[in-house]
Amino acid sequence: HFAFKRKEAVVSTQSTGAYKVTKYFLEVFGERISAGDPRVIEELVESGSLGRKSGKGIFLYGESHKGSTRPVNPVAEQILNRYRTPGQAAPSTEDVQWRTYLRSVNEAALCLQEEIIANPVDGNIGLIFGIGHCPQRGGPFQFLDTYGAQSFVDKMHRYEEQLGFRFEPAEIVIDYAKSGKKFMH
Repeated sequence: HFAFKRKEAVVSTQSTGAYKVTKYFLEVFGERISAGDPRVIEELVESGSLGRKSGKGIFLYGESHKGSTRPVNPVAEQILNRYRTPGQAAPSTEDVQWRTYLRSVNEAALCLQEEIIANPVDGNIGLIFGIGHCPQRGGPFQFLDTYGAQSFVDKMHRYEEQLGFRFEPAEIVIDYAKSGKKFMH
């Protein structure tokens, strides 16, 4: 579950499970999977900012905030500010969405490349039903075919120049872009 506040995508700490999953992913996949400094989540958990179940996470929850814009938790804001890169402007909401989405699509492509999944259809079904990937887009491989593998590679390279190796496009997508081949056809 992701929460966005015109800053880097921050994994919601609705439970300490999110913290454990983050630590596990960092151990298994290293920096490739990170979205920022893992100490942010660690401090949020230590501060008791566990999300809805504790009444506070990135935002404050409670009956008085139902149906309205939730206020930002000042403790969470202090933690986030400690890890902000000085002079770096907060990305736009659209930019955060693209960065998050492109990385999930790239991970799906890496799964195909590394033969973790057998084919693109399995990847589409797995992400739609497994993690709630946007079904209107038909899954990550349908997105790659619709958006265009070359457009995807170009956008990933732009982010890679700005933000580093975590945006390096999967080799399989680069190959499909060069050949004009489609994942789903």
